[in-house]
Formats: sequence, structure tokens, C-alpha cells
Amino acid sequence: MRKFQNQILCGDCIELLNGIKEPFADLVFADPPFNIGYQYDKYHDKVEKNNYLAWTRDWMATCVKVLKPNGSFYIAIGDDYAAHVRIIGEDLGLTLRNWIIWHYTFGQQTKAKFARSYTHIFYFVKNPKHYVFNDLAVRLPSDRQLVYKDKRSNATGKIPNDVWDTYSRVCGTFNERQGWHPCQMPELLLGRIIAVSSNPGDLVLDPFNGSGTTAAAAMQLGREYFGIDISNEYVKKTQQRLKDIEIVKHVYENGQLSMTEYFELKRLFAEMGVAAQTLISDDKLLGFFLEQYRLRTNGKKGYDANLIREALKEFTTWVTKR
Repeated sequence: MRKFQNQILCGDCIELLNGIKEPFADLVFADPPFNIGYQYDKYHDKVEKNNYLAWTRDWMATCVKVLKPNGSFYIAIGDDYAAHVRIIGEDLGLTLRNWIIWHYTFGQQTKAKFARSYTHIFYFVKNPKHYVFNDLAVRLPSDRQLVYKDKRSNATGKIPNDVWDTYSRVCGTFNERQGWHPCQMPELLLGRIIAVSSNPGDLVLDPFNGSGTTAAAAMQLGREYFGIDISNEYVKKTQQRLKDIEIVKHVYENGQLSMTEYFELKRLFAEMGVAAQTLISDDKLLGFFLEQYRLRTNGKKGYDANLIREALKEFTTWVTKR
């Protein structure tokens, strides 16, 4: 299935994927329209409920068909249809591993009810006894290590819980923002999903490519990608976004950290939630950071502390949540 590697195609995901006869995707991430009235380039996100649910079942079934037997399937969805997606997944033979809540800052403002500030992310697997879960790729130093100095703590850190409050929505003022698309997921959130549920060289499918974040994160983590979108304009813009990343990749090839290593450095820094200046100046904390970073980058021998200090200086203006 090499013809699908590193491709962004314009078309209907159901039609395109139905034409494929054998499973090829190691991981699927889908962020479909929520049916709440957004106006996309080629689609108005508001249809009759039964039609939306029938369409949801169809695209999910098509993704299941092309997912490899040991593959994982993540779906982001809003409140209105979260329960339906969970049941459809079960009907299609998927096993739910986690019902994740992505809680973000900058919630959507409301006048007559509490502001909505989260999205549901379902984590399904096709085979509950055989799937990829790279725990070392997502473990974090625990409070037992950082705060309580407990010698009983696990040296490899802890696995995050199922409420993800590290990643903000990508707002209009953010450098990461692609201004040509109304909805954009953060690259680091996709980084967590791709790192834990796929291996280098695996293929990640996004049937609703949108702004191209899934492909962008996959590229930076050394995975193959395949995206589909009904908007030719979004496809073209994504292809340019990926070309820009490819240029950056060549720059990193001449440096001391590869593009993947730099991406993982950003991800660990954001998830650990300790201010960059604190990490730079506190040898003990930096030691925990370096060990976790080593584990996340496939157990390399180790990184020079001064090299990482210099890299962390780029993040001194980031706001941390710890």
C-alpha cells in the first residue's frame, strides 16, 4: 500500500476508502464535523440528525475496514453526538480503551449557559489483545519524583490520566495557527496520540484532513501519513504546510537535534508543565527531564545537559500549567 504513503488527496473519504480492498492504516485519527453549524470551505456543518448519524456510521465503518488488525482508532467529537459515536464504535466491533476528555483553555464563550471548554476523544482498538501502546513515549515524571522525593517512585514516571488539560485550543494569535481553516487541533496533542499508538514508519490516516495537523505531527515523528479532504483548497494548503516542514527538517539535519528530537523536546516540555527557566537552573529537575526525554527518544544513551538547556531557552516565554 505504498501508493497511499505521504499523500493528501481531495475527495470523499467514504468513496475513496471504500475503493481500497485491504487494511493499510496502523492508526486512524478522525476529527469530523460536529454538526453544529460551522461553515467550512466546501461543507456546511448542519444536517438533519438521522442523516448525520447514518453518515457517521458509514465513515467509521469504512475506517474500520482499512485499519490493520492491531490498529488503533481515535475520534474527536463534541457533546451532542459523543454517546452515539461510542455506541457505533461498539457496534462496529471496536473496543474502547479510554474515553478521553481534552480540556482546553480559551473555551467557547456563551451567554445563557456555562462555557464549553472540552472535547471528547474516543480511543478504540480493533483487537483488545493485540495493539500498540508505547507507554514510555507518554510517561511523565510523577509528583512522587518531583515533589515528594519518594524513593518508591517508578523511575520511568507515570502514564497521564484520561483528562488532558495540557493542550490549549489553537487560537488566532498563536504562531501555530493556520489562518485558512476555522478549526485546528494542536500538533502536540496529535503528537501524544501518534507517539503512543504507532511506531516509526507506521502509516497514520486522517479521513478529515482539514488543516493538516495529523499529517504535520506524523511527519515530525517519523511516521507516514495519508489525509483526505473534500476541499481542494484545504488539500493544497496542507501540502504547502508539509513542504514548509520538510524545509525545516533539512535545517535540523545539520544541527545537533533532529526534527523528531526537537518535536519530542517541545512535547515533553509542554506536558511536564515546569517553567523553562526553572528546568534550566535546577539540576535535579533537569535530570528528571533528561531521563524522561531519553526514554521518549527510544532510549538513546543520553543528551548533553548544556545542549538541552540551550534548546529550552526557546521556551522561556511559554506559559506552563503546573
